[in-house]
Amino acid sequence: MKTLSRIVFAAAFLAAVPLVADAQAQRTAIRFGQLWDGERMIKNAVVVIDGARVVEVRDTVPAGVNAIDLRRYTGLPGLIDLHTHITYFWDRAPGTRPRGQRRLPAVTVFLAQDNARRTLETGVTTVRDLNAPADTDFAMRELTRSGAMIGPRIIASGPGVSARQGTPPDPDAMRKLVDDRIKAGADWIKVFGSRGGFENVDGTQTVSFDEMKAIVDTAHAQGKKVAIHSYGASGVRDAVRAGADSIEHGADVDDETLAEMARRGIVWVPTVDHNRYYIDAKDEYGFAAGSDKALQNYIDRNFDAVRRAVKIGVKLGMGSDAVYSMFGQNTRELGWFVKAGMTPAQALATATTTAAALLGMDKELGRVAPGFFADLVAVEGDPLQKIDVLFTNVRWVMREGRTVVDRTQN
Repeated sequence: MKTLSRIVFAAAFLAAVPLVADAQAQRTAIRFGQLWDGERMIKNAVVVIDGARVVEVRDTVPAGVNAIDLRRYTGLPGLIDLHTHITYFWDRAPGTRPRGQRRLPAVTVFLAQDNARRTLETGVTTVRDLNAPADTDFAMRELTRSGAMIGPRIIASGPGVSARQGTPPDPDAMRKLVDDRIKAGADWIKVFGSRGGFENVDGTQTVSFDEMKAIVDTAHAQGKKVAIHSYGASGVRDAVRAGADSIEHGADVDDETLAEMARRGIVWVPTVDHNRYYIDAKDEYGFAAGSDKALQNYIDRNFDAVRRAVKIGVKLGMGSDAVYSMFGQNTRELGWFVKAGMTPAQALATATTTAAALLGMDKELGRVAPGFFADLVAVEGDPLQKIDVLFTNVRWVMREGRTVVDRTQN
């Protein structure tokens, strides 16, 4: 009987050896010269992944595991852009403008793969997409989720909620719109709480406090969060009072509102850089003469509020508000945050840990740690010393264990 037991044990052991070897062979180790894991910098770090997830972070490559040598680079967690419009595609055909090109929704989804590719090339592996027509953002979400389309992970809102102009406030109508958006498949609810967009920096509030409150309460009751767009200060103030989860844009925001934002833990996504982009791209759009002056004035007021927000301790989130030809510039908002008084590490947190927590994915995104998605970025240079290297020097990107950008041979 003892002999039989020994034979069974030996057979089981020998059978298990190839399984262990096979498991090791399926894993991959990525070697970085240094790794910022979302909390600290680690020298000579080795990130071991198995499929779509990180298994461990160590200092040597495990025996039998294939390695990718990126020791020339600094490793980072995949970045999160909290405000995009990934379906806004321009083919740059001669004689055309970014806005006004008409095409079938399916064609838009196909062509917008270019926006997705450009986004990945900046090190952004997750986007929160806020406003798109005809389910195009939902389609891209599903295609990138399944792997049929190469692109960032997409958290989608579908069409933004707005009030009918010239009609009295109608909270019940807002509740129904929220219900409809959620039934259609929205991950988040986007609200257009004021005017403002492209060259128009008019911040006139268009959704009342009571309507905002109805939207927020209805969404929260169904487990969905709310982002409220407001170019002006009154809309920001009411959005904070209503309990929005994030505020988009905003200028002339007073210190009392900023302090309340900080107290409630609301994330402010100020999108300073998107108006810099509009100034640079004014000829592409054919903006009217003088638009650049109005945009610069708004940047100054927007940035002044950001600088005060940093001092007060408001949680900031990186959002590019990328449209059309802005894709590929997704992370330049971080430069404004550093100018406003953040350290580079604090600025990076706006695109990693803070953003992941806002999305409710802080156990899966924003850090390089066991159990987290294998979303990794390799940058030439050290963004913790000079944030600008992130804007031009991304060399390699992985999303969920799959290499999606490789410029290491260039």
